[in-house]
Amino acid sequence: MNSDVLIKQYCKELRLGKNIYENYSRIQTTDYADFLAQLLKLEIEHREITRKNRNLKAAGFDVIKTLEGYSFNHIQIPKALDIEQLKRSSFIDNKENLILYGPVGTGKTHLATAIGVAACSIGKKVKFFRTATLVNQLSEAKAKGELKRFMRQIEKTDLLICDEWGYIPFEKEGSQLLFQVISECYEKRSIILTTNLEFSKWNGIFYDEKLTSAIIDRLVHHSHLLVHTGPSHRLTHSTMKSQ
Repeated sequence: MNSDVLIKQYCKELRLGKNIYENYSRIQTTDYADFLAQLLKLEIEHREITRKNRNLKAAGFDVIKTLEGYSFNHIQIPKALDIEQLKRSSFIDNKENLILYGPVGTGKTHLATAIGVAACSIGKKVKFFRTATLVNQLSEAKAKGELKRFMRQIEKTDLLICDEWGYIPFEKEGSQLLFQVISECYEKRSIILTTNLEFSKWNGIFYDEKLTSAIIDRLVHHSHLLVHTGPSHRLTHSTMKSQ
């Protein structure tokens, strides 16, 4: 049995995957120690890429966005936070939340997604939901007797992103289930929430003043408010406008 076949067999037995036996021949060196070091580095890099891709897939982003070229010119960022902290996801380590507030089309979803993508790249576990979709999935899980299993997925995350918060009002059960999620995350993991609705109008989402107050209380306690003040990016760059 030749060496190529043996290497492939040993990699399978050691559960090292295909990367080593498919790429070891590319390493150019005559020093055994250097060869081993390069081989191990190659495997570490491969596993890092695999881990990042797995995290991105599990996050469930609608579209992958990054912070490259993103303009913060029209965003009011609190003094306790800076752009580098957003890029490094340090707020996640502190179990802090971000509330991105502003008119439709001002880049809130892009920023929330890009921060989530950056978090995935450094090993954080992220889940992205349109808020209405999250409530629907919670209701369906409860109806099927699978709510505990669904909640365990939330419990395993470092960052939960609730996009388009307040765009659609919820029934009583949906509001209670969403409150359950927020309560479970409180001081255990971070939340990014995007909304065009000021706090004083949140009662119109839940139709329950006590529940609304309880949700706001838990979200705001460890939160940073980022206010988007610019014009709608979609309207500014609309193809119809150019026509």
